[in-house]
This record gives sequence, C-alpha cells and structure tokens, in this order.
Amino acid sequence: MAHFAKPENALKRADELINVGQKQDALQALHDLITSKRYRAWQKPLEKIMFKYLDLCVDLKRGRFAKDGLIQYRIVCQQVNVSSLEEVIKHFLHLSTEKAEQARSQADALEEALDVDDLEADRKPEDLQLSIVSGEKGKDRSDRELVTPWFKFLWETYRTVLEILRNNSKLEALYAMTAHKAFQFCKQYKRTTEFRRLCEIIRNHLANLNKYRDQRDRPDLSAPESLQLYLDTRFDQLKVATELGLWQEAFRSVEDIYGLMCMVKKTPKSSLLMVYYSKLTEIFWISSSHLYHAYAWFKLFSLQKNFNKNLSQKDLQLIASSVVLAALSVPPFDRAQSASHMELENEKERNLRMANLIGFNLEPKFEGRDMLSRSSLLSELVSRGVLSCASQEVKDLFHVLEHEFHPLDLGSKIQPLLEKISKSGGKLSSAPSLPEVQLSQYVPSLEKLATLRLLQQVSKIYQTIRIESLSQLVPFFEFSVVEKMSVDAVKNNFVAMKVDHMKGVVIFGILGIESDGLKDHLAVFAESLNKVRAMLYPVPSKASKLGGIVPNLAETVEKEHKRLLARKSIIEKRKEDQERQQLEMEREEEQKRLKLQKLTEEAEQKRLAAELLERRKQRILREIEEKELEEAQALLEDTEKRMKKGKKKTLLDGEKVTKQTVMERALTEQLKERQEMEKKLQKLAKTMDYLERAKREEAAPLIEAAYQRRLVEEREFYEREQQREVELSRERHESDLKEKNRLSRMLEFKETFQGEVISRRQAEFDKIRTEREERISQMIRARKQERDIKRKQLYYLTTEEERIRKLQEEEEAHKREEAEKRKKQEAEHKAKLDEIAEKQRQRERELEEKEKKRREELLKGTDAPPARPAEPTAAPAAPAAPPAAAPAQASGKYVPRFKRQTAEVSAPAQTPPAADSDRWGNRGPPPADDHWGSNRGGPSQKPDRWVPGSRGSDRPSGGDAWRSGEERRSPFGSSRPRPAQR
Repeated sequence: MAHFAKPENALKRADELINVGQKQDALQALHDLITSKRYRAWQKPLEKIMFKYLDLCVDLKRGRFAKDGLIQYRIVCQQVNVSSLEEVIKHFLHLSTEKAEQARSQADALEEALDVDDLEADRKPEDLQLSIVSGEKGKDRSDRELVTPWFKFLWETYRTVLEILRNNSKLEALYAMTAHKAFQFCKQYKRTTEFRRLCEIIRNHLANLNKYRDQRDRPDLSAPESLQLYLDTRFDQLKVATELGLWQEAFRSVEDIYGLMCMVKKTPKSSLLMVYYSKLTEIFWISSSHLYHAYAWFKLFSLQKNFNKNLSQKDLQLIASSVVLAALSVPPFDRAQSASHMELENEKERNLRMANLIGFNLEPKFEGRDMLSRSSLLSELVSRGVLSCASQEVKDLFHVLEHEFHPLDLGSKIQPLLEKISKSGGKLSSAPSLPEVQLSQYVPSLEKLATLRLLQQVSKIYQTIRIESLSQLVPFFEFSVVEKMSVDAVKNNFVAMKVDHMKGVVIFGILGIESDGLKDHLAVFAESLNKVRAMLYPVPSKASKLGGIVPNLAETVEKEHKRLLARKSIIEKRKEDQERQQLEMEREEEQKRLKLQKLTEEAEQKRLAAELLERRKQRILREIEEKELEEAQALLEDTEKRMKKGKKKTLLDGEKVTKQTVMERALTEQLKERQEMEKKLQKLAKTMDYLERAKREEAAPLIEAAYQRRLVEEREFYEREQQREVELSRERHESDLKEKNRLSRMLEFKETFQGEVISRRQAEFDKIRTEREERISQMIRARKQERDIKRKQLYYLTTEEERIRKLQEEEEAHKREEAEKRKKQEAEHKAKLDEIAEKQRQRERELEEKEKKRREELLKGTDAPPARPAEPTAAPAAPAAPPAAAPAQASGKYVPRFKRQTAEVSAPAQTPPAADSDRWGNRGPPPADDHWGSNRGGPSQKPDRWVPGSRGSDRPSGGDAWRSGEERRSPFGSSRPRPAQR
C-alpha cells in the first residue's frame, strides 16, 4: 500500500498507470488513498480523485469498490460539503447510465449485422450444436454478452446510491431523483423482478427511518418538503407498477402511501389524491373487486367535483356515468351469506382494511360489514346527486334494473341502452390525471346483472317455464351461461330454481311460510286490511252506546279473548311439534344424502386425479417426442443447407428421423468438410509461399536503390542545416556584443546604488542583532533565576521527604521490637501453662490409679473386716460413721450406694463441718492442709463448683469431676488453667 504526501500525487500516479494500461493498479491506489485514515478532512482535490476513481470503477465494472469509496467519501464530506457528495453521485449515475445505453446501442447494431446469412458458414460444429440445443437466437446471445453485464452494473449502481443516501435529510432530493431513475429503468426495460426488489428496498428504508428515531441526520417527515418528496416517490412507484402490470406490487404501493399519510397525519394535495384513486380503480377492476372499484370511482367523482374548477360538464357527466355503472356492476347478492364464521371474520377484516384505503380519512368511518355494500352505495349515489349528473341512458338503465318490474321484456328494454353505453367513453380533457374512461368495460357485468334480475322477476310470476321461452327472454347469453349464473344465484339465496333437462323446463322454488317474498306480500296485505278496517270501523272518540245496551259485553269479550289466546297457543304448540318432527326427518335424510354424496365425490375425485395424472404423463411424453422431432428436423434442414449441392444426401421416406441420427450425420459431414478445407488450405499456403518468395526476390534490388537515394538526400539536408546553424550563431553573437556595449555605460551607477543598499541593510542588520542579543541575555538571566528557585524547592522537598521517611522507619522498628517482645512473653507464658498442665495430668493419672485400687478394695470388702484402722497420718479425730451404715459395716455386708446416700442425708447433724474430708472414703487421709488453696505455679483461684459423679461416691467421674469454663481444679484445692485440648 503506497502512502502519498498529498492527494494530488495519488491522482498523478493513477494517471500514469492508466496511460500504460494498468487500470486495476490505478484503481487500487486510489482506493487505498480514499479508505486511508490520513485524509479524513475534506479537500478540493479529493473530489477530483473521486471522479477519477468512479471512472475506473465503471470501466472495470467494480461495483463493490465504488460502494466502499462512496461510503468513505460520505463520511468525509457529510458535515463539511454535502454538495460535493451530490455532484460525485450524479457523476456516478451518469457514467453508469451512459455505459448501459452504449451497450444497448451496440447490441442493436450487432442484431442488424447478424441478419446476414453467410456468417453461419464460419461457425464451429460445437457452436452449431449448442445453438440448436439451446434454441438461442442472435439477439438473446448479444444481450447476454453485452447488455446484461452493464444492466447488472447499472442496477447495482442504483442500489448502492439508494443505500448511501437513505435516511439523510441533506440529500433527500437526490434520493428521490435516484429512485425516480431506478423506476424509469425498470419501466423502460421491463425489469419486473428488479422493480419488486426496488420497492422492498425503499419500504425497508422507511421502516428503518421510523424504527431508529435518534439518528443525527434523520429526515423529518413532518416537514412539508420532505413529505412531498416521499409522496412523489411512492406515487412514481404506483404509476410504474400499474404500467408494468404488477398489480400486487401496485396494491402494496397504495398501502405504503396510506401508511405514510397515517404516519404524518396529513392529507396530501388533491392532485395526488386523484392519481391515488384513479390507480385504485384500475387495481380493483383487475382484481374483480367490483364493490371497491365502485367506491374508488365515487371518491374520485367527489374529488373532481369539489377541487377541479376546470371540469367541464361533459367530463363530469362521463365520470358520473362511470360511477353509476361501476355500482351497478357489483353482484346484487351478498356472497358472505353462505360463508362460514371464519370467512365472515376475514371478510369483515378485509372490508375494514379496504374502507381505510378508500375512505382515506375523508369520510366518517362505518362499523361492521355494512360499511361497504351495494345497497348503501346506490342509496348514497342517489342522495349525493351522482345519478342526476349521469347521462340519460345510464339513468334509464338504473331505473329499469333497480326499480321497475318487467319480467317479460327486460332484455329488450336493456339491450339498446347497453349498445349506446358501449359506444360512450374517451379521454377526459379537463382531468388529465385520470385514465381514459371506457364505459364498454361494464357491459358484460351489466348483462349478467340484467340476467339475474330477469330470473328474479320471472320467479315471482312463474312456477315453471320452458327453457326455450326463458332463452328467448335472455338475449345476452346462451342458456348454458345462464345456467352457470343461476348456480351462483341459488347458492347465495338470490333466487330459488332448478333446471329439469329431461322435461326441458325450469322450475322455480315454491316459497314457503318463511320465504322473503311471501313475507313481503303478507305484510303488504296486512297493512291494506288495517287501512280498510280503519276506514270501515273508525276508532270512536267517545264511549260507545253499545256498552249501555249490553252491560256484560266487556266481560264476554274478555273471556272470548282468553279462549282464543289459549286455542292459539295450543295450535302453535302443535305446529311447533310437527315442524320439529319434520325438521328431524329432513336432517336425517340430509345427513344420509350428504354421506352418500361425499362418498360419490371422493370416488369421482380419485378417478379424476388418476385420469389427470395419466393425461399429464401422456402429454409430457408427447411433448418430448414433438420437441425431439422438431429439433431433429431443424438440425436436418441446417445440415442440408451447409452441404454442397453435389453432395446433398436426402433421407429415405421410411427412415426414422431422430435427433441423435441427425447429429451424428451432421458431425460426419462436418468432419469431411473440415478435412477437405484443410487440404485446400495446405495447397493455398504452398502457393502463397511461392508468390511471397518471388515478390521478395524482385523487390530486393529496388529496396537497395531506394536506400542509396535516401542516404544522399539525408547528407544534403544535414549540410544545409549545419550551415544555417552557423549563420544563426554568428548573428546572435554580434547582437549580444552590441547589448553589452549599450549596458556598460550604467555600470558606475549600478555599483553606487548597490553600495548604498548594502550599507543600509548592514546597519539594520547590526541593530536587529544587538536587540536580539540583549533579549537573549535577559531570557538567560530569567531562566537562571527560575532554575535556582526550582533547585531550592526541590532540595527542600527532598530533605523533608527524607526526614518523614526516617521517622516512619523508626516507628516501624519500634513497633517490630514491641511485637517481638510481646511474642516472647506469650511464648514464656505458654511454656509455663504447658508445664502446669503436664503436672496436672500427672496428678490425675495418680488419682485414677488410686481410684482403681480403691474400687478393687471395695469389691473385695465383702469378705474383709468392716472396720478399717485409721492411718497415723490422718487428720485429727475423724467423725463417726453414719448410723445407718454402721450396722451394715459391723455385720460385714455390702451396703448399696443409694442407702449410704440416704443415711448421709438423714443424719447431717452427726457430720462435722469438716466432713468433706470423708469423701475420700477408705483411701486414707487427704493431702496435707497446706495443699488446700495453695497455688502451684499459677495465680490463686477459688474453685468454681464441685461436680462429683454421685453424692456417696468419693471418686471423680471420668477424671472430669471438677470443672469450670476454662479451668480444672484438683481435689486438693490447687487451681491451674486447663489446656484447650487434652
């Protein structure tokens, strides 16, 4: 990677590499410069470098390099000079478009050149086979080789520019312009797939704009300019989608426009709304959504009438006629009546969605499925005066189809009206944004509506009618078409009828009690009877005189009324029971019929599927055979063209022609032709060698003579030039001498002036040097004083730090000595405690041995004499034994321990205060009195408590009879610390 001191150097280096044909290296050098972190500040040369860089990217078709360079350049000039980035991107788009147009023109020229038939003779056998197998023509191949790569690069250019300019408030206009060019590219070259991707890219950009609202240069959609640019882009997208016939994408574009309006909560201009609704009419008509199509036309009529001041009366009449005919084209029955609950919910949701798109916040919102319906639309057309603006034939058609009852001559009345309507239409002169109005497109739907109305009206007056008579009443369609239409009408409960082809009649359904038609007739009949009764028996204003004549009339009327009500309830109950039974029977029969029909349909479906599979297999085999036969025939014809007339070989009539045999024969013929051609070429080469040798032998002396003449001419030319140069040098020398003589007169004045200037400048220089030396000496003195002050401060700080350090070291040494001394004292104290503990353990072992001996003596005491002589070393006058224990000891029997305890408790008065010494029993006297309370090796302590194993026992329990929290005392009163663990 080369590093350049200035950007201009990189541009020069790139030009040098381009001149020697190394464009790839030049592109890499500029790419390294642009992506380098050294040039992150915008400079004017960077713009020139970007122009050259993009030129190389376009020439080499390096879209990835162009994208990286534009991203880096956007970072450089985003906050400094956005107009430079705009110019660079425009240049990039212009180059890519120009290259694509050049490739297209070259492909067209090549297509014209490929019309020559003789070019086929020079083709190779492999190319011939490939062209025959692939079926590819010259235009397709030239497009693939020349046009397609540049079209791919141009499409990648549009995507790159849109990605760089997205969500940038400073480049919104350029973003809209690029999107418009991309739409025009897709429209011009019929690129439907790229158009879908382009719409998805723009849709994702808007979604990201709403998702990430904290971006720095994010466009503000609430601004009128930004909103207008985004709307213009979406409307261009909608127009191109309709022109390309991508109706699904057009509908999504409509949803994008509606979502954008809901996002900013602003209504666009009336001109844009007119385009919006005009495109909606086309979309809904293509999708056979006649109801939504009619609503869109109604909205369009309202906008034209309210906002188009230049609208002529003729155009208004044409638009109103379109609205009325679109409303009449809607099927007269509701398909949702026979739908399931899920389908009804989907239809309701779809209606809400369409109402939002069509209403566009201009009309109040409706609720439920009644929001969009044929009846409500027709009533609204009448109330809004749309029908009054339509043409006379449209008005007559509306009244005949919706209000009049002509079952026998409905077709004859409507047919001339439809013929007049089909001739109406044309381009609107005062509304250029609207499409061309063609009323003839509604004629098929109106003919279907007239047929359905005729069937409905005929069903009200006939119960049975012959098929020939019904066909005469319907002049629009054949009876088979009428039969198909009647199926939908019966399915959606519009008319009840069935066709009996065996009898050749059409039977209309018998209207029952609950039928809609009879309900209406009975209601009208009841109203008429009520009017007649009111006329015959008017309501009396005063009390009737009949009450005075017949006093019990009211009571009789009441009883009769109750009796009639009871009879009515009984009749209704019987009727309900009878209807319930009939319904159950009908339900069972219907279940049986449905089950049988289901089995029949399943069998029929299996049979149809098998037949379809078999037909598909046969069709595929037939197509393969036909294709092979066509390819073989084409190959045969091509081979016959290439063969010479003298060697032309025809196939026999009975011989089977296949592709393989024809290819083998073509290869054989081509190999023969190639061998013959090689022989001819060898012969021609030999002839050419002879001719060339002869020409050179003849040309050799001529060339030598021409060379000698050229030498003479060049020698003469050299002598003439030499003489001319000598004369010119002499003339220049003479003119220089004259100039020297002329200027020598001013030499004294020049030296005088030079001396004055030098002396003046020397004086100025000496003065400036003296001032500079004084200033330097002052600076030296000032810096010396500063150094002295800093040196003193540094010495003071160093001394102070040394003193503080010594104090800290002395304190630490003192602390260490005290710690060592304290550790030494603790060690001595611990040694003393260990010695005392060892002595204590020695005494305990001695006591345990004595206790063991005493226990053995007690076990042997049953045979020994009861009295034990006192030892001479005993304490003075031991107290007498307890009275309870004396007889037992005297008799020589063993006294249990609990009895001895009871005796000791019962006679406390006989035991002297110092009787504690008898705790040792027969073991002899305790140690001397000087041991009690004496301190051996430790401080004097009082015993905490006495915890013997039992009251009558004189031995400690397990060596732990005398305990305290941290000490153990001996039975002799000596106290010493107890070790933590034994």
